[in-house]
Amino acid sequence: MAICKIPLIWLLGLALAFGVAAAAPAQGSSSSRVSRHYDFFIRKANYTRLCREKTILTVNGEFPGPTIFARNGDIVFVNVYNQGDKNITIHWHGVDQPRNPWSDGPAYITQCPIQPGSKFTYRIILSEEEGTLWWHAHSDFDRATVHGAIVIHPRRGAAYPFRKPDKEMPIILGEWWNRDVGQLLGEALSTGSDFEPSDANTINGQPGDLFPCSSDSAFRLPVEHGKTYMLRIINAALTTEFFFAIAGHRLTVVGTDAAYTKPFTVDHLFIAPGQTKTVLLDAGRGARGRSNGTYRYYMAARPHATNPIARFDNSTATAVLEYVDAPPAVATPPVMPSLPAINDSAAAEAYSVRLRSLASDEHPVDVPRHVDHRMLITIAVNEIPCAPGELCKGPRNNRVAASLNNVSFETPSTAILGAYYRSVLGGVAKPDFPDFPDNPAVEFNYTSEDLPLRFTARDTRVKVLEHGAVVEVVFQDTAILGTESHPMHLHGYSFYVVGRGLGNFDKHKDPATYNLVDPPYQNTVSVPKAGWAAIRFRAANPGVWFMHCHSERHMVWGMETVFIVKDGKAREAKMMPPPPNMPRC
Repeated sequence: MAICKIPLIWLLGLALAFGVAAAAPAQGSSSSRVSRHYDFFIRKANYTRLCREKTILTVNGEFPGPTIFARNGDIVFVNVYNQGDKNITIHWHGVDQPRNPWSDGPAYITQCPIQPGSKFTYRIILSEEEGTLWWHAHSDFDRATVHGAIVIHPRRGAAYPFRKPDKEMPIILGEWWNRDVGQLLGEALSTGSDFEPSDANTINGQPGDLFPCSSDSAFRLPVEHGKTYMLRIINAALTTEFFFAIAGHRLTVVGTDAAYTKPFTVDHLFIAPGQTKTVLLDAGRGARGRSNGTYRYYMAARPHATNPIARFDNSTATAVLEYVDAPPAVATPPVMPSLPAINDSAAAEAYSVRLRSLASDEHPVDVPRHVDHRMLITIAVNEIPCAPGELCKGPRNNRVAASLNNVSFETPSTAILGAYYRSVLGGVAKPDFPDFPDNPAVEFNYTSEDLPLRFTARDTRVKVLEHGAVVEVVFQDTAILGTESHPMHLHGYSFYVVGRGLGNFDKHKDPATYNLVDPPYQNTVSVPKAGWAAIRFRAANPGVWFMHCHSERHMVWGMETVFIVKDGKAREAKMMPPPPNMPRC
């Protein structure tokens, strides 16, 4: 990843301008919260997939990594010991971390990486989250194998807003490369080319028995007739959106991104990188094929690919659902589910528009009606001209890049949060262009198939927000180097997805279509191909918060920016001070 080297020079008054101050302890006394403790040892381990053994980076030697269990309102302490041979950070995806950006995790945004041989303790403050989240490495391409589930149960004495399931199981969708992903990243960044697609997609770390040398190791989910199972589905893939289904069974969606939804039943669901879905499976109810002696069913994850220009892995990952209380099945293969075509964007959007917040007395919504700050952010894959003497292998022998409002983010060499807290943000965000733009510099027909606006430039720019301001961001896909869907993720916040549509956003007409009653509450929104999505949130969580596309290739190309939310006036509205053991660059 490119490193921005800028002298730490300007504006000693930023502490006053941006409101950095010593703060009160975390909201809610420690005695009112349950503390949970985990040890994560980052180390290499050998795993065999697709007939080949390979050394990968893991947590505690596990792939996928260990599941963190907690309850709504708990504090989780995770001691991360880096026993690997490279720098690393861990992000707790979807956890708001109120007033505590120090434990959020993105490298060079909120912290310097944990160096080999070092340790850092993350303090994960759970506030309103309840349901399914996940954790993952937030450095280079490490999250390909360094990831795991976070299961957040209701507070003790509280109940689910549906009948309690008999059992629950994380279902983690991912990818597998035969080659070392770090080497692939280095090669792509050195030449400015696209990344090699994965060799297989996976379910709980296994490609399934449609792949060579994979039949015996395919993930199996044992179930019994008449029982209800909660599946906590996580898309941990670096680049791939998925359609997911289980043959012979329908799934009832009850949550997304650790927020409850109005239940709805589907034959298949759509899930973008970074997103989670909580679904209920009623075993045996309506299972088609039982009369024919079939008691084994495939669960399958098929990619959704929206840009025909981009390279992708079109393989389908499978696992097997087995009725263990059934008599021995006949020797026939499991039944395969019906899934949408790989390029069926209409099916993906048809699923997404069905998401609605539960909006009950126990789980209310608080959708802001008045907006203080509006932003229109264009999303694009671009080019950067190849420098003299370089050999570039991107489009037209240039470097491939990505941008928001035509700014391709350049990662600094020190953590922005630390620099901000020390009142030297001017040394990170260039003094002549410190502010990320609220709108694209040039208006154009964003979704036209023939756009001449290919080039972008690297820069480190941030957006400063007033504490408590209501922010509306409209993400607009563009056709620069091809339209495609984008999973946009905001750290430190969940937000209401108040609107979405196809084509160019019309600020005069489209707001009239917004759902301000029960919009879904998410931390990662899938912006539709050649379309737009509008989100709203109240900037009440002070700190430095990363916003980026959760397609890893787009992020490392620069499809990202940073929100800095000022401190509020009250002691409990101010950012916490840093812990004493923050890693150093």
